Amino acid sequence: METRRLGNSDLDISVLGLGSWAIGGDIGEWGWGSQNEKHSIATIHKALDEGINWIDTAPAYGLGNAEVVIGKALKQSSHTPFIFTKCGFRWEEGGSGELINRLSQQSIVEEIDLSLSRLGVECIDLYQIHRPVPNYELEEAWYCLTELQKAGKVRHIGVSNFEVDQLERVAAIAPVVSNQPGFSLLNRDVESEVLPWCEAHNVGTIHHSTMSNGLLTGSWSLERRANLDKRDWRNKSHQFASPLFEKNLEFIEFLRGVALEKQVTVAQLSIAWTLTNPASTGSILGARTPEQLEQLLPAAQVTLTQDELKHIDKVHANLFHGL
Repeated sequence: METRRLGNSDLDISVLGLGSWAIGGDIGEWGWGSQNEKHSIATIHKALDEGINWIDTAPAYGLGNAEVVIGKALKQSSHTPFIFTKCGFRWEEGGSGELINRLSQQSIVEEIDLSLSRLGVECIDLYQIHRPVPNYELEEAWYCLTELQKAGKVRHIGVSNFEVDQLERVAAIAPVVSNQPGFSLLNRDVESEVLPWCEAHNVGTIHHSTMSNGLLTGSWSLERRANLDKRDWRNKSHQFASPLFEKNLEFIEFLRGVALEKQVTVAQLSIAWTLTNPASTGSILGARTPEQLEQLLPAAQVTLTQDELKHIDKVHANLFHGL
């Protein structure tokens, strides 16, 4: 699989990475419903066997469960992928399990040791601020991450979901290796400012939600939404709420036609599209089973012409104008 250098780091990462939000399971408010641990471990092994060399995770995914499962999978594998995890979006031990935003130095120092223990590693390859909340603690958090780097607990430091002004604030303290924005054919907010800034400042970008939380698999309908597991966090997502959901389905039908002409799936087309942006380093795949992952992997070989990209842009602009 093709690799690209991640920002100013020494990491050459595969253009596709494995995300672990879904395999965190239904623990906590922001889960994806029940998940079989054996399927999760098999999916991780499949990803590594197919050339994916990095796994993205976070304590918030299943309240630590995703990190635990990754740790178990790595013990059973001969592969040593790069491990990317996060801090700042956590829960109170022994509490209700409600996720809270906390970026104080004391909190992060606690979090890093817990993540290292759950993952069963001595050093995190990329440690990221999960969300820029609370905003007033960004500088304190970034200073803390630089200290963890000096201590050898993390190799590189990055951020996730940061806007340009927030990137500039932390970059004034120490270089930012990467930003992890949400980016997909149904969520293009970062195209105008965030991605150009990252490209200009040699900050890598690894995109999450590249399939818009499953919408761009091309398998959704009004009926499926009506039968969505009540524990699934997508019940709270604006992408799944009317009237945007119906517009999304209409756009996906257009994409189905483009994909058919290229003899690929809507999902493969959508993931490949995120990699065409000049700022893109890699995109995260979310999969619960080896079979799901196998359907997505060919995205790394899909190419899009300039004419195809312009056509997609035109239809998108016309369809979502005013929304």
